[in-house]
Amino acid sequence: MKKYAAFLLSVVLLLALTGCHGSREKAAFVIPSGFDTARDYEITFWAKNDTNMAQVNIYKQAIADFQALYPNITVNLRLYTDYGKIYNDVITNIATDTTPNVCITYPDHIATYLTGADTVVPLDDLFADPRYGLGGSEVRFDGPTQEEIIPKFLQECRFNGSCYAVPFMRSTEACYVNKTYVEKLGYTLPETLTWDFVWEVSEAAMAQSSDGTYLVNGQKVLIPFIYKSTDNMMIQMLRQLDAGYSTARGDIQIFNDTTRSLLYTIAQHTATGAFNTFKLAGYPANFLNAGQCIFAIDSTAGATWMGSDAPLVDIAEEKLVPFETAVMTIPQFDPENPKMISQGPSVCIFQKEDPQEVLASWLFTQYLLTNSVQIAYSQTEGYVPVTSKAQSSAEYQDYLSRRGEDDDTYYSVKIDAARLLLDNTDNTFVTSVFNGSTSLRNAAGQLIEDVNKSVRRGQTVDDAYLDDLFEEVSALYRLDQITASEGETELGPLPGASKALLAALAVCWAAMGIYALAERRKKRKQAA
Repeated sequence: MKKYAAFLLSVVLLLALTGCHGSREKAAFVIPSGFDTARDYEITFWAKNDTNMAQVNIYKQAIADFQALYPNITVNLRLYTDYGKIYNDVITNIATDTTPNVCITYPDHIATYLTGADTVVPLDDLFADPRYGLGGSEVRFDGPTQEEIIPKFLQECRFNGSCYAVPFMRSTEACYVNKTYVEKLGYTLPETLTWDFVWEVSEAAMAQSSDGTYLVNGQKVLIPFIYKSTDNMMIQMLRQLDAGYSTARGDIQIFNDTTRSLLYTIAQHTATGAFNTFKLAGYPANFLNAGQCIFAIDSTAGATWMGSDAPLVDIAEEKLVPFETAVMTIPQFDPENPKMISQGPSVCIFQKEDPQEVLASWLFTQYLLTNSVQIAYSQTEGYVPVTSKAQSSAEYQDYLSRRGEDDDTYYSVKIDAARLLLDNTDNTFVTSVFNGSTSLRNAAGQLIEDVNKSVRRGQTVDDAYLDDLFEEVSALYRLDQITASEGETELGPLPGASKALLAALAVCWAAMGIYALAERRKKRKQAA
């Protein structure tokens, strides 16, 4: 019996070693000993642009420059106008094993991609490889080292114990303010906007003359406060108040009393007409530029649409109303401790059977972090480069210093938007990433959208209404099916080897227990 127990222990130890080794080996990407330049590779790159041809041309130029350095790698560009469409197509293609090689995406989306088996390449080993890693000796261009990627931006791409993406560009939200109208109403903009200030000015702007026109703009249309991304609105309000949203493990906390109070406030200002959302009213920049909005909140990446001199104005010229545009941080509950969301695209690489193909994809991904790409792309919008190498370069600093020289490359509102993020990087945050975090984000915005619609339909927003709303939104996005174990950021489902290990341990302990019981009975018989 002793020999049998010892044998079982040996089996358990062997399973432990092979199980752990197999788990790590499955999750990691094995870097080839060298990049085979004698072979030709064809990789696909799925990217997003804001219907901005300048961005499209930057992608095309980056691909051309990269292929000049690596003539054996062909990069095929596929463009999307919406991150959601990229996400849906990736999910569809995972099932058929036809994912792209390189993809612009968001960490929330990657968390869902990872529910498949080893779909996305963990990048930590590639970062550190002395030959082909960041700043590696065999890389044919002057890319950044890992230390030169802004740590806070890189950390946003880390979850499940690994880094699954590199940041490409970063933005935050800004409040684009019609300063002319604020002052016409008798107010002075504070150094930092507060929610109370925005609500007060918005309500004051609702005053009308006897003919139904609004006093502040002389028009019959005015929505003083329009928010484009209501999911960001709710998320940031909750973070500013230190209220529950979710835990890192995936516990859903959004259905709380603070959320309820915020929705009551939103309903109150919706009822007067002082507040509306992009989904119900339309694009905030169009109302702002027509003199029909005072506070328009949108991404800093949308700065070229904001202001009566904006290069990408989307309304007829005769509808433009000249005004002074102020670019400010989003409203705060505590202006001494501002909190705002960090957002922007990241780049991930998908697993393929051929490690050489993956290495080719990694080289192209690195090239997207070079100064030439980072600076050129950041100049198209209020994005900021994700590397200190680019941010501190003479070229980028010169770009920032030329604010207002024209209404195109050096458009003042766009550069102000970039500076806003540069000055507030330490005040930004990201939400936890887990399988289901995308659904939770959508639910956050849905709460505001539904309250907005209900008020406009004449429905009463009270406790009973909000109880039903919480239940309906939770069911709609299946938040009641997300558990902490499913949302665990450090531990996933047990691999087969681990399950075998636990089973062997159970057998071993059972055998040892049987042996101990048999020995005890034997001694009792001898004593008798």
